[in-house]
Amino acid sequence: MHSDTSYLDNVDRHVTVGVGELATATYPEILTTQALGSCIGIALWDPSRQAGGMAHVMLPSSEDTRMVGKMDRFATHAVPALIALLEAEGSSHRRLVAKIAGGAAMFKGDSMLAGIGSRNIDEVHRQLHLAGVLLRAEDTGGDHARTIELHLDTGILVVRSYQYGIRDI
Repeated sequence: MHSDTSYLDNVDRHVTVGVGELATATYPEILTTQALGSCIGIALWDPSRQAGGMAHVMLPSSEDTRMVGKMDRFATHAVPALIALLEAEGSSHRRLVAKIAGGAAMFKGDSMLAGIGSRNIDEVHRQLHLAGVLLRAEDTGGDHARTIELHLDTGILVVRSYQYGIRDI
């Protein structure tokens, strides 16, 4: 199990990925993103390089909004772009291991946003499959927000939520 003290000890090594952004890093850095409600955090890890990438996806595709720009917020763009970044740095998509978290049902009622979490999960699954990247683990769905951190030495994705505490996947 993961202890809270290791999180505090490693804060200075964290690379924070904002909403609609993506980033890559290598050990000893730790990739992290916060406030994953209906959004999906995608963590890709290359065990041979102790390197990885993370994306914070807001929507399945650009067809889901009239807003322009910031293409990394869409699963249809962010997943292939993150894989391409890691390949440019020396990873092979065949070695990449994916873990995802988020996709909660945060919006109730009949609004267009009510099912956005499950649609995000479906599109991320689809994009990973199209890219030939193995999805090893996920902590998705429910109705609670999550924060995640990817430890690049082990590939462990630490999932934190106020409701359910800390879980390693």
